[in-house]
Amino acid sequence: MSGRSYKDAIDLLNTLQSNAATLEAMKASGGGKANGLVLLEMIEYLERIGYKQEDLNSLNVLHVTGTKGKGSTCAFVDSILRHTKPEWKIGLYTSPHLVAVRERIRINGVPISEELFAKFFFDVWDRLEENNQLHFTARQPRPMYFRYITLMAFHAFFTLEVDATVLEVGVGGTYDCTNAVPRPIVTGISSLGIDHVGVLGKSLGEIAWQKGGIFKEGVPAITVNQPREGMDVLRQRSTDLKASEFIVVPPIPEVSETQLGVAGTHQITNAGLAVTLSQKFLELKESILPPTSLPDTFIEGLKAARWPGRCQTVSDPNCPPIVWFLDGAHTTESLECCIEWFASPVAALRTVSAGDYPTRILIFNCTHGRSGPSFLEAMLTKMAAQLQIHGSSVTSQTFFDKVIFCTNVTYADGQFKGDLTAVSVDKGDLKTQQGLADAWASLVPTFPKEHVHVLPSIEHAVSVTREEASNGRPVEVLVTGSLHLVGGLIEVAGLSDVAL
Repeated sequence: MSGRSYKDAIDLLNTLQSNAATLEAMKASGGGKANGLVLLEMIEYLERIGYKQEDLNSLNVLHVTGTKGKGSTCAFVDSILRHTKPEWKIGLYTSPHLVAVRERIRINGVPISEELFAKFFFDVWDRLEENNQLHFTARQPRPMYFRYITLMAFHAFFTLEVDATVLEVGVGGTYDCTNAVPRPIVTGISSLGIDHVGVLGKSLGEIAWQKGGIFKEGVPAITVNQPREGMDVLRQRSTDLKASEFIVVPPIPEVSETQLGVAGTHQITNAGLAVTLSQKFLELKESILPPTSLPDTFIEGLKAARWPGRCQTVSDPNCPPIVWFLDGAHTTESLECCIEWFASPVAALRTVSAGDYPTRILIFNCTHGRSGPSFLEAMLTKMAAQLQIHGSSVTSQTFFDKVIFCTNVTYADGQFKGDLTAVSVDKGDLKTQQGLADAWASLVPTFPKEHVHVLPSIEHAVSVTREEASNGRPVEVLVTGSLHLVGGLIEVAGLSDVAL
């Protein structure tokens, strides 16, 4: 092995990605019998790097899943615990990352350094090499991308001796590799998005069954309010898996009255779940009973929470006329929440000086076979409703002056930033983007064709936007449809210092 730098680690990590054909095959099969092997394989990987499954209990895990808001919930929990127990070391594991892979593994809110990431990466790499006795992992001597980073996170949290671990599920729950933790302190489920039913081809009950798989014997099971079918399944799962109690998050007035650090009215639900998870965790670990009113440390934690790339407003330090509105929404429901935030007085409808109205641009992409045309239609419908609510003089048809559909390829030369490499993306294919442009033309037939751009990279999109701002007129840009798109834009536009 020639080198052991951060770049070397990222290059090797990218070799563990699944290509497009593999992803499609997995999607078509629904995982099949392989799902049942995931946890057995993960336990074996753990043993090969020197840990027993039971060791994971010492990480004091708060385990969170859901189809919407699980990442935001984890960010709120992390911030609450850091403000309530400042002497603690809090580990946070989330996915995906926006700009750098090391964002996924945080200590006290800060991504681990490139040096530590490289150290932990090669620790795991070497141990898997040295301990090559295979049983369940015979087909794959090393785990694929997400499972490898999960192993790294566990190794990092053990080595750094965290006091608590906020652990976000990757996909699903029952068969997710994070579910190898035998006994977390608390488990939580954020909203079960109804629109995932169509995307995943499963009923809400089936999705709830998967998510409820993180419930454990003797461990509190906590959920936000869910549609009846989902709630019934979750309640039954908590009984079947012998959870110590089943808690539906009650209304918490102080949460609704707090200016949350993560924008969007939908975050009130996620913040409420985070408060309940944190209270139960502190009760079980520190014998701190929930007070009658929300403690100041909780409120400060909610205010200070940050979750980049979600309903985030960023002024461009390199091109001051531009304000970027970033939201990685990638489902119908989350895009509607995005528009509810963007087309409001706190964002794009905020007061502007007379005659100083901005140029508005939409930069959009969607991935993994998602229905782009239906997403655009839902966005326009929500936009019309929001503009009517706020008494705006413009319509959804005229709200944007330009629309850009680009790929998630980072740079104009067709290359990705190392951390953003996606082997499942065909860098030369603009079929999805052209389809989005055609859908836009059908939905907004009066929109000038010359103002719709189909571009091969994020760098191209940033260049078009900055050219628009060259006359000094304010430019407001909504970037949405894909977290990968948002992360790539933060990288290309040089926003990391102000956005992350």
